[in-house]
Amino acid sequence: MTTEPENLTLRALRQVDAKLDALLERSLEMTGRLASLEDHLVRAQGEVSAVRADFVRVEHRLDRFDERLLPIERRLDLIQV
Repeated sequence: MTTEPENLTLRALRQVDAKLDALLERSLEMTGRLASLEDHLVRAQGEVSAVRADFVRVEHRLDRFDERLLPIERRLDLIQV
């Protein structure tokens, strides 16, 4: 009779151990996936920064075009002074 409760206890402990192993494995998998998401986010932020820099460069070029175009329009009497 003493062997049966021990076996039940051991069986329950083994089940708990198996569940803990599964949870640990899943936790490690989720940690890896989260790290991957963080890497993607960092790269996306870098790309957004690059796009912003491109917009700033385009804006500066457009400003320069306006500066260069205004005297031409005045000279050709396309606008009133």
